[in-house]
Amino acid sequence: MITVSISGESFYDVHIGPGASDLVGDFLGGAAKALLIHQPVMSARAAEIREQLKGTVDVLLAEVPDGEDSKRIEVAAFCWGIMGQADFTRSDAVIGLGGGAATDLAGFVAATWLRGVRFVNIPTTILGAVDASVGGKTGINTAEGKNLVGSFHAPAAVLVDTTILATVPDTEKRAGFAEIAKAGFIADATILDLIESDVAAALDPTSEVGTDILRRAIQVKATVVSQDFTEQGLREILNYGHTLGHAIEHAERYRWRHGAAISIGMMFAAELSRMTRGLSDAAVDRHRHILGEILGLPIAYPSGRWETLLATMRRDKKARGAALRFVLLDDIARPTVTAVADESLLFAAYGEIAG
Repeated sequence: MITVSISGESFYDVHIGPGASDLVGDFLGGAAKALLIHQPVMSARAAEIREQLKGTVDVLLAEVPDGEDSKRIEVAAFCWGIMGQADFTRSDAVIGLGGGAATDLAGFVAATWLRGVRFVNIPTTILGAVDASVGGKTGINTAEGKNLVGSFHAPAAVLVDTTILATVPDTEKRAGFAEIAKAGFIADATILDLIESDVAAALDPTSEVGTDILRRAIQVKATVVSQDFTEQGLREILNYGHTLGHAIEHAERYRWRHGAAISIGMMFAAELSRMTRGLSDAAVDRHRHILGEILGLPIAYPSGRWETLLATMRRDKKARGAALRFVLLDDIARPTVTAVADESLLFAAYGEIAG
């Protein structure tokens, strides 16, 4: 078992290894009851956890829709209803079992019930393991955009069970690797080297290389979050590719995989970095090679969608007045946050990725 620690305003550990989800009972803080929020595909594992904790914790199951369909106020209200009817108190807990959407929802439910109860994340996708479940950002979507309603609420622990991650379909693993590649582009270039050297080993979370990549990506986030829990400065670099990426998700009514949208967003950010920060052609080409050729992720989007995307980006929580804020690169592993008010520059960068 490998452990990555998050410090700063909130201290907790991320445990990575086979069977990590079996440790969940150790982090519920003596709760008498726990609401286990899970997606349909995890029904059997949820039942196993309930049985495992029987006699110690009364586990109530809340099955929620797959993907972003779970991140709606109606679904959160469904969970609150279960907790209310079961008389959950501040000493009780929430468990999030599933992909990033499930752990985002679970964290939001925990953050808002009685103004905050303990919760534990068990991510079951690569994306959830390296991004959504770590860092304490919780949230739900609205008709106007993604994650516009949410709270900062740190988990008691994150349990990354590599045995579960190994069962994820290859397409889902590759989509999750968009966030892993992001960690490489903004902070740890060794991640990029490992992906380029042996993508098959990289995509296997039970291999030595795959586990090391998971650890490295989680460590990047842990280091940033430990210094800036509520995104007052440094944490913004974790949004590399997300400004346009979130707009694409909204335009596609959240039917796209998050990693697919973020891949295009990073390609856009790389092109904008070339135009405004002097990012080298080689660095931009490396984005295209890793994301498009090695991982097989999309790196282009239709040219006729720009105005729709721009309108959505203006509502993004990263916007400040008339200027849109982007995480850009001066070089690989040298990110900077830049406000861009010139729409012609944005349009020119989009033209480089328009299909």
